[in-house]
Amino acid sequence: MSNREFAKSLIDQIPESKLIYVISYLQGAAIPKEIPNAETLAAIEELENGDGTVFTDSTTDLFAELMRNKPC
Repeated sequence: MSNREFAKSLIDQIPESKLIYVISYLQGAAIPKEIPNAETLAAIEELENGDGTVFTDSTTDLFAELMRNKPC
């Protein structure tokens, strides 16, 4: 029996009331790992080289900062 077949047989044994816990895990495992695009890789490299800006405040503060620096 393959791992896939074994997993399917186990799922059939899980009570409906507990399936929600398994579904969340399976959804996370089913999402393929995304490869960062060139812009993201450049930003990561910039931070690793000590350049760029690391923002540690709240999301609200981040968006306020972005709006203040928004080009006209």
